[in-house]
Amino acid sequence: MGGVTSSMAAKFAFFPPSPPSYKLVKDELTGLTTLSTFPHRENVDVLKLATRRGTEIVAIYVRYPMASSTLLYSHGNAADLGQMYELFIELSIHLRVNLMGYDYSGYGQSTGKPSEQNTYADIEAAYKCLEDSYGAKQEDIILYGQSVGSGPTLDLASRLPQLRAVVLHSPILSGLRVMYPVKRTYWFDIYKNIDKIPLVNCPVLVIHLLPCLDFHKSDSLAQGTSDEVVDCSHGKQLWELCKEKYEPLWLKGGNHCDLELYPEYIKHLKKFINYVERSPSQRNTSRRSVDNFEQSRRSTDCFEVSRKSTDRREKPRKSTDRPEKLKGLDFKTSNLEKLEK
Repeated sequence: MGGVTSSMAAKFAFFPPSPPSYKLVKDELTGLTTLSTFPHRENVDVLKLATRRGTEIVAIYVRYPMASSTLLYSHGNAADLGQMYELFIELSIHLRVNLMGYDYSGYGQSTGKPSEQNTYADIEAAYKCLEDSYGAKQEDIILYGQSVGSGPTLDLASRLPQLRAVVLHSPILSGLRVMYPVKRTYWFDIYKNIDKIPLVNCPVLVIHLLPCLDFHKSDSLAQGTSDEVVDCSHGKQLWELCKEKYEPLWLKGGNHCDLELYPEYIKHLKKFINYVERSPSQRNTSRRSVDNFEQSRRSTDCFEVSRKSTDRREKPRKSTDRPEKLKGLDFKTSNLEKLEK
C-alpha cells in the first residue's frame, strides 16, 4: 500500500532542481555555513536538521527585529532554497516576520529521497527547530504552503490546535485530484488536503488564480508559467471547507507560482498577518464579512524585480501534472470511472 502511494508521489509530485541551485559552504574560521550563491547575512542562519525518518535537511532562518510572528514556508516541488532565498528575504522584510524555509529530503543539499511521508517528517523537523532553537510558540507560527507544499503544511496544521494561521498558495485538494476529478478519497491518493482542512482550527488564507483555463506550459505543480497545473477549483473548495475562513485572494492574469510578483499579493498577505496578530476579541470586532467578498479581484501591476520567478527553471520540461503520467501506475482512468459509479 505504502509502496504504491510512494511510487505515485515520485512520478508526479517531486522534481528537485538537478543539479541543485546551491552548495553549502562552511567558513573554517567562524564555523558559519552559507549558501554558495549568496554572501553571509547577519540575520540569516543556515541549518542542518535531522528528521525522524533518518534524513538531514537544509533550512534557513531569517530574523526580523521585534517580529511577533514566524512564517514556516513549504515551497513548491520544482524549487530549492537557492531559488527561494531572495524571496524569503523579501517576504521577511515586507511582512515583518521571522521566516524559516527548508528543503525537502532529496532537494538541494538535503539527504535522502523525496516522498510524501518524508515531507511530513521534514516539516516536523523545521517546526521543532523553531520551538527548540528560536523559542517560537505554536500560537505565534504561521504555516505557509505553496502548491505541493500545501500537503505537509495542512498535515502539520491539522495537528496543531493553537496555531496562529495558515496560508495556502495555489494549493491542491489531493495528488490524484490534480489529474482526475474523483469525487471521493482513495487509499492510494497522496496529500489528502481535502480531508485535513476541516481539522484546522486557525484562520486560513487561500491565494489562487483566476481564470483557470489559460495556463502556460510548465513542468510541475510548482512552476510559475501557465499550464493545466492546479485548477482554481482546488483553492476554492479548500476555502469553503475551512473552519475559520479569511477573505481569499483570487488573482486574475497571474501565473501558478509567480503570484509573489503581484502588488496585491503582498498587500493582502500584510493585511492577513495584521489580522491574525490581533487578539481573538479584536478580530471579532473588526473582522470583515467573507460571505460577500469580491470574487473578481484583479492585480493592476507587477513588482519591478530583476529576478526570475522563484520556481521557474532554465530548461523547460514536460508538464508533470498531465494525466498521461498515470500510465505507469497500477490503476487506469477506466478503473477510476468504474469506482466513481
